[in-house]
Amino acid sequence: MSGPGAPSPGERLETLLGALLAGPHRRAAEEIVRQLTDLYGDGLTRIVGTLREHAPASVGAIAADDVVASLLALHDLHPLDAQTRVRRALDRLRPQVGAVGYRAIDDGVVRLTLGASRGCSSAARATVEAAVRDAAPELTGVEIETAPALYRIGMGPPGAAPEGRAS
Repeated sequence: MSGPGAPSPGERLETLLGALLAGPHRRAAEEIVRQLTDLYGDGLTRIVGTLREHAPASVGAIAADDVVASLLALHDLHPLDAQTRVRRALDRLRPQVGAVGYRAIDDGVVRLTLGASRGCSSAARATVEAAVRDAAPELTGVEIETAPALYRIGMGPPGAAPEGRAS
């Protein structure tokens, strides 16, 4: 089922897995997911290896698709490293969430700063986290620090009139 309002395949899969993992057959469900992930990972590894050997530019072309990019990243096959993918995701977000800065990736956790003007917005934080997780699903966490607000108090000696104004 597809169309506006219909769950995406990923959302549907999450729902089904959630139901299986909550039931009495949790261990069997986990093993099935593990085996399927390994199978698809092995297949993708072979596909990417063949492309790198015979058509290297094709790897970058297929990685431009968001769904394929997520699968490649999940199996450590993406042609771009996590830092590059995270930085690109942040660049795309800046018009929407404002100042967001990349600090580092340490032990699988990406560390970011979010500008104070929108730093209090839980929606902006959630948007940034989702974009980073989509860009680099192999990362284990996202830490966002709010940048301190900077205020301009004024210029000139005390009592001086602002430039262009009479006191």
